[in-house]
Amino acid sequence: MSQFVRETEVHRVGEGHWRGELHRGWRIGEVPNGGYTLALAGRVLREAMPHPDPLTVNAFYLAPTALGPVDCRVELLRAGGSTSFGNLRLYQGEELKLLVTAAYTDLEALQGPSWSNLERPDIAPWEDCSGGNSQIEFASRVEVRLAQGGEVFRGAEPSGRGEFSGWLRHADGSEPDAISLLMFADAFPPPAFDIVGLVGWVPTVELTVQLRAHPAPGPLQARLVSRSISRGVVEEDGVYWDSEGTLVALSRQTAKVRLPRSRG
Repeated sequence: MSQFVRETEVHRVGEGHWRGELHRGWRIGEVPNGGYTLALAGRVLREAMPHPDPLTVNAFYLAPTALGPVDCRVELLRAGGSTSFGNLRLYQGEELKLLVTAAYTDLEALQGPSWSNLERPDIAPWEDCSGGNSQIEFASRVEVRLAQGGEVFRGAEPSGRGEFSGWLRHADGSEPDAISLLMFADAFPPPAFDIVGLVGWVPTVELTVQLRAHPAPGPLQARLVSRSISRGVVEEDGVYWDSEGTLVALSRQTAKVRLPRSRG
């Protein structure tokens, strides 16, 4: 069993009620990474829904989580022929921390036309790219290699492009799967760092992840871009390809850029 699977494990304790635990190793500062928390919720939904794979998952982060047990309450909204819909509330103690609405399907059974004008960037291979911020605890679970934007982590001034591109994989070498895409969609550093620098923090308000296919073995190629910051509110758009060049996921996140008080 991989580290990711083990540390997103859940078990049913009652009707519509599952329990899991947020483990050490996944934190950004003192707070477990939002994608990791979403992946645990996604595993609960996989067990609760008639279909096995997330198609689109939308999460609102109501309060920071902490290490330790979580309780998840699931409501099945509709079970269709090819798509099921449900929502999940994740609690720690009596406090609601995460609210998720999701559609699940069987990705292998999808049929219909295919088209895309999303160009996969031609970037340096995994072995030629630099690491991200290795000082955070999260780096013990996910290895990030940046082909663009990584200079800011080596003391350079932000480029102002608001973009990071590069590669992602599990630090223990295990292969990506559909549930781990929910986590990888929040694994890159915030593009705001390439605009305002490595100051303050960028907490997630809302995250939507859309899956298109099961990823092939190997590192994921990713591109995360922000186009505007408006009075501290920023969007982050992500695109994720597997090692064979297949588009496997897209993401959009709303976050707030929090600068030190001395900066306003």
